[in-house]
Amino acid sequence: MPTFLIVLGGVILLMALAAACTKPASVYRHQPAERNPLEGKTVRFVADESEPENADGVRGHLEATGTADRKRSFYDRVCKRLLDIILSFLGLVLLSPVFLALSLWIVIDDPGPVLFTQKRIGKNKQFFRLHKFRSMKMSTPHDKPTHMLENPDQYITRAGKFIRAHSLDELPQIWDIFIGNMSVIGPRPGLWNQDLLTAERDRWGANDIRPGLTGWAQINGRDELEIPDKAKLDGEYREKESFAFDCRCFIGTVFSVARGEGVVEGGTGAMAAKAQNGDGAGDGEPEQQRKA
Repeated sequence: MPTFLIVLGGVILLMALAAACTKPASVYRHQPAERNPLEGKTVRFVADESEPENADGVRGHLEATGTADRKRSFYDRVCKRLLDIILSFLGLVLLSPVFLALSLWIVIDDPGPVLFTQKRIGKNKQFFRLHKFRSMKMSTPHDKPTHMLENPDQYITRAGKFIRAHSLDELPQIWDIFIGNMSVIGPRPGLWNQDLLTAERDRWGANDIRPGLTGWAQINGRDELEIPDKAKLDGEYREKESFAFDCRCFIGTVFSVARGEGVVEGGTGAMAAKAQNGDGAGDGEPEQQRKA
């Protein structure tokens, strides 16, 4: 037993040091040009057809309207963060064989980096680096969401099809939870240039909490939902945030993943497209391919 405790203590210490060392870079602390100028502010979306199309498929930009000043609950500040640390630590340790197996499969299937990063929007609109297992080929066009690619299926690897279908590409985000950029439960973090989604979430106060690995919107349609509907569900989660509601979301996610619900290839709003077209073409989650 003493030996086990010593080893466990050593593992915890090493992981804590690694988290402390990687956290600054993960939120662009030493790269002012990469940080969000709207961090900590409330915003609205201003449509402008003269601007480039963003990841939501619309043209326009965000405009600051004030300062976000929501007071966080004791559960959100202390209890939930403590649970996130415990659960993410256990997940990283217990799932390490799965991480290793998937890493080998990804490299054998399509040689290249195992992980890739995306600039995402975190709590109070702070940009951070989100990690995923690479599910797309190295030849995939960079900086373009999957749902905006022509025939995205041609770019997904064999390993990628499996890990995306079972949401295994999200597993590296357990590390993002451990270092404090994400939570187990919360709104899914939007891409840095999903301006419409960011503005809609501001209407419901959903940008004021840490984004999550899964959340209320994910068990009620995931990215098949239209942006206003997704943002409203994220706001509903923010209002009901509690241990009991987090448990409900977690259990709902287990059943949703087991049934393969909400996993479609094509992007936000695929539910409406499916209803119109009679098929399930879509994307589980817009991805911006970047070499890591």
